[in-house]
Amino acid sequence: MVRQRPSSRGSERGAERERAEQRYVYGVNPVLESLRAHAQRVERLFITEGQVAAKAAAEILSRAREEGIRVERVPRERLAAMAEGGVHQGVVAELKGFEYAEFSELLESAAQSERPPLWVVLDGIQDPHNFGAIIRSAHALGAHAVVIAKDRAVPVTGVVAKASAGAVEHCPIARVVNLSRTLEELKEAGVWIAAADPHSKVPLWSARLDGPLAVVVGAEGAGVRPGVLEHCDFRLQIPMLGQVGSLNASVSAAILLYEAARQRGSARPGATK
Repeated sequence: MVRQRPSSRGSERGAERERAEQRYVYGVNPVLESLRAHAQRVERLFITEGQVAAKAAAEILSRAREEGIRVERVPRERLAAMAEGGVHQGVVAELKGFEYAEFSELLESAAQSERPPLWVVLDGIQDPHNFGAIIRSAHALGAHAVVIAKDRAVPVTGVVAKASAGAVEHCPIARVVNLSRTLEELKEAGVWIAAADPHSKVPLWSARLDGPLAVVVGAEGAGVRPGVLEHCDFRLQIPMLGQVGSLNASVSAAILLYEAARQRGSARPGATK
């Protein structure tokens, strides 16, 4: 399953690395993963006394002290306001803007990986909980990166970080201007493109997913747009027995990624990521 194509690239090469606005990350796991992976991006921590489990609080405070991060004890109501009603578990971190990865750099690093590249390309995902859950599955199942469009897609926010259980700090995420052009660049790099499509007659387990692969998932209801589907090599259906017509985007992505991981031999206890 090796694609022979020209090696020309360049749609976003040379573009500046993009940052979102300053953001709040809340919840024990997202805050801990921020401190573990990118402590330099954490500007302040806000904690409500007695709300954080002792073991987690000890690690959070220890890491903050080591990195010289300011810690403020605040009322629970203030945390609730910063988390915009989300479940903050007594701790909120104020971070610098999220740093998106450069697509061209990800393309190079994936090509140099010892594993066949595995990409997740999202078309029009606007629900932050779905987006966060997809990032969590992508990281857990060995994807090299997640790609989203700059328009008509939710950016990385505190809600996304919470839904990802902190995986946003470990899974590279790129934002591109044109998804169709990006898919063509992936093809030029030898990657095959598989779209999740409930109208397809091809069940996902009948396809070869063990080589260089990009999984394309669209928004609930709309699915992958026709203009993006045109750039996909094949379309895969997730067969279902129930009466519901489709699965939500994060579940569809997780199933496709698990099947790819299974075929690659990485979806097993003790497998190396």
